[in-house]
Parts: sequence; structure tokens; C-alpha cells
Amino acid sequence: MHSTVCFAAGGNLAGPRFPTDRLIRFYTAVMGVVVSVFTVADLELYRAWGFRLDATPLQYIDSPAEMVASAGSAPVLLLGGIFGGLLVLGWVLYKKLVGRLTALPTGFGRGRAALVSLLLLALLVVPMRGGVQQIPINQSDVYFSSQPFANHAAVNVPWNVLNSLLLKNSGPNPYRFMPDSTAQRLVKQLYPAPAIAAAADSGHYNILRTSRPNVLFIILESFTAKFVASTGGERGVTPTLDSLARTGVVFTNLYASGDRSQKGLVALLSGYPNQPTGSIIKVPRKTERLPHLARSFQQAGYRSSYYYGGELAFANMKSYLVAAGYDQFTERTDFAPQEQNSKWGAHDHILFNRILTDLSQKAATTQPFFLTAFTLSSHEPFEIPIPPKFPGTSETALFRNSVYYTDWALGRFLRQASQQPWWNNTLVVMVADHGHPLPGNSANESPAKFHIPLVLAGGALRPEVRGRVVAEFGAQTDVATTLLAQLNLPTKEYVWGRDLLRPGGKSFAFYNFNDGFGMLTPTGAVTYDHVARRVISRDAGVPEAQVQQGQAYQQLSFEDYLQK
Repeated sequence: MHSTVCFAAGGNLAGPRFPTDRLIRFYTAVMGVVVSVFTVADLELYRAWGFRLDATPLQYIDSPAEMVASAGSAPVLLLGGIFGGLLVLGWVLYKKLVGRLTALPTGFGRGRAALVSLLLLALLVVPMRGGVQQIPINQSDVYFSSQPFANHAAVNVPWNVLNSLLLKNSGPNPYRFMPDSTAQRLVKQLYPAPAIAAAADSGHYNILRTSRPNVLFIILESFTAKFVASTGGERGVTPTLDSLARTGVVFTNLYASGDRSQKGLVALLSGYPNQPTGSIIKVPRKTERLPHLARSFQQAGYRSSYYYGGELAFANMKSYLVAAGYDQFTERTDFAPQEQNSKWGAHDHILFNRILTDLSQKAATTQPFFLTAFTLSSHEPFEIPIPPKFPGTSETALFRNSVYYTDWALGRFLRQASQQPWWNNTLVVMVADHGHPLPGNSANESPAKFHIPLVLAGGALRPEVRGRVVAEFGAQTDVATTLLAQLNLPTKEYVWGRDLLRPGGKSFAFYNFNDGFGMLTPTGAVTYDHVARRVISRDAGVPEAQVQQGQAYQQLSFEDYLQK
């Protein structure tokens, strides 16, 4: 690039000189800073997210305070040192290599300089494109291993960011594995046939003793099943949730549909599948066309409210929730300054106190109600307002203590709620927004990272169903359908959901990670990489048909997203 400068501005060319050298130095300095920022950010985000830096962080650019809070556990001094080292190294290399290039000899005319400059420009563009072949270079060109980490290491981070900015979630459908007719036939096999569904409805197993219960829908931040004993996790971290599982209804094979909060919200509240990259919540014109639990309950005469101790605008969640038509919102700005005692906003026990106060004052005039509450204290940086229960200062120890605190706050809230007059007519739904790599640093595509709890409790449960364990495989997209079916409310709009309490169809869970999917059934799990176009892992006994059904589900769900 500096050679181009010499052609255009070096030597003894006639006429006034354009300050090209200065412009190129400025451009190089800016790009050096940008590339260094990308490189350092990638070091931390890959550890947390499991994929190379792309345009995903831009989803949170309008919420800088929350971005800073998310980075609370990052080794800031180490990353700052690496950033400074990259800048110094770049400056030294520029001075030693580029700075030594000399101007062209006397007599090199403008015409020749312009011609050579165009040639050099072409020589820059062709490598950036990856050659002159019909299909430009993409991530799959550098994938060479059966190990995802090795393939990720081969991806150029600045290129990856720019590529994802230009191409993310754009049509045509990049996940076409087969003709649509074949995909539709395979996906249809996953859901109950109409005749079976009609027969099942007549003997539907109803777990409720009232037809119009109040619904407390509590979304638990990052509650991985690895910390919940009733779903096979560690003992002692979530005593409240485990106690409720023993006296309520617990689903032991539920999986998050995605790996971020905004993806979990859409899957839980709209029963809608996630996208391999990005999230539909960032496109309001699409989310406005989604079904939503709040809207379904309002049509049945319910009053609806949404409680969150943080900023609703984070990750564009507010546009999605407002479009759903909630009657009331309570967020960070609605709490007193002294109550905003977390980097994210109000800690969970403050949030639950507010809910209890509001219900005590308004429940008599707002029943039946559909109340959604989203916790936040078990999000990075895992700060809690009570003494830690478990020893250690590692990230895993901090996370474990934050989950324990939220579980403690939940138990404190439910014990007080159970004394209220509205409790006997209330169903409590407790489910995580997504799982977590910790503890154990599960791989980005690992089913263990996506395994989450779902527990139903409350006074509205029939006594004889208490302690029931549902082993059916399911995903967050099935929760809305399962809940509405219990209340005999329409579920037709929730086309991607299944009733996990009704027989028929195939027991399965589907989830997305960055540019890939996982498919689980009682026979085992398979994970698939969209970039490499091959299976990452497959349990023994998993048939090829399960891979094809996962591909078909991915193809049709993304096609549906494009057409929204």
C-alpha cells in the first residue's frame, strides 16, 4: 500500500503534492487500533462465547453500561497490556519495514504511476476476495480439522467481523440441505399427527385444578442444569428449585434454544426457534409478527405485566416486549437509586420484593394475571449482596454463588407469596433463559451447555401430580405450547412448539449455537457445523435420519425467519 503512495506522491512529479503519505499513515494508525481492539476483544469473548468475534457484540452497542457489566470478570489489566503491546509492535513494524521504502526515481510520470497504482489495487482486492473464483472466500475455506477449536483458530478476526456485518441473516437461505418438500416431510415426522393430537386431547393429562389460574412466569438468568440437582446437576446450589421439583412438576430434559438472553426470551415467550447467527429480536418488523404469551393470555381476559431489574432496552428487548402488548412494565428506572445495587440494576431480592408488594396491592383487581419476571444477578460479573455460600474466587465459584443467591431470593419470595390470598389459584413457571459453559467449560456446541431446568409449582397444581418427573425431550420453543394447552387456550400460532405433556410425535430438542445446531432424542445427540458442512459429534446409536431431521428443521425454521 505504501508503494502506491510513492507512485502518487514521490519523486519529482510536477504540480502540487497531495498529502497522501500523511493520509495513509493516519489510515494505517486507525486500522491498527481497530484490529488491535478486535484481537483483544476476541481473546476474551471466545473464552465466554466459544466462537470467533463477529458482529454479535454490536447487538449490545446501545447498552454500554450493560456491556461493561458483562465484562466485569474479564482480566482487564492483562487484556490492556496485550492491547498496548500490539500497538507498539505495529508501530515498530511500520517504522522498520514500511518506513524504509523510498520514493520512485526521477522521471517516473503520472500516467505510469496511475497505471501501476491500479495494478497494485487489484493485487490487494484479489487476495481479499480469496481469488478470482466464482464464490468468494468464506470461513469454510480455512476449516481443516474435525476439532472446532482448530478451525476457529484459522479464522481471521477482522475479516470475520466485516463479513458478518455484510452477510449476517441475509437471504437467500444459506441453510438449504434438501428440497423444501423433503424438509417438510422430515419435520412433520417430529410433531404429532392431527388424528393423534385429537385423540390425545380427549384424555389430556391436566395438571391444574383450575381452568384460569394466575401465571407467574419466572425466567432465571443463566440457570444451567449443571447447578440443579433435580436435573442431574450439583447438589446444594439450588435448594429452593430442587425442593419445588420434588413437590411440583420437573422437566429433566429441557434445552435452551440458543445461548443468549434475547434468544431465550423469544423462544420462551413466542415459541419461536433461534437463528444460527444473530437474533430475530433485533428486527422489530419481524418480531411484531410473532405470537406471544402475553397476547394469548390477554385474549383470554388476563392482565399482563413484565418485571426486570435492569434496562429493558438492552439487546433490543423492549421493542419486542412492547409489541407483545404487556399492560405494565417495571424496569431499572422504576427502582429507587439505593435499590439499584447491582451493576445491572436492582438485585433479584429487590425485584421479588417489588413484585410481592405490587401483587399484594393490585391482585384483587387484576386477577387472573400473567406476570413475567426476569432475574439478573446470576449474570456476569456474578456479584451478590449476601455473603458467599461456597468458597473460592474463581469464575466458577463466583457463578455458583450467584446462582445460589438467586435461588435464595426466589425461595424467600415464594414463601411469602404462598401466604397471599391469590396463591391457591396461581401456577408458577420457572425456567432458564439459557445455559452456561460453566462449570466444566462445556464446548460451545455441547448439549451440556444448553441443558436447563423447567419446574412448575404453585397452588394451582393438582395434588396428585406433585412430584411428577417429565423425561420428554424438549426445547424452550415447547414451553409456551405446553402452558397454553394446560389452560385449553389456542396454540395454533405456535407452529414450532409441542405440548410436552401430551403423547404423540417424537421426543426431541433442537438448539442453535453460532453457525451450527444440536439435535437430541432419547437415542442420543448430534451436533452439526454449518460452516464446515459436517457433523461435529454424534453419539453411538444416533441414526443418519436424526442428522437429516436436524438439517430439515434448520432449513425450514430459517426460511420462516426470512419470510417474516
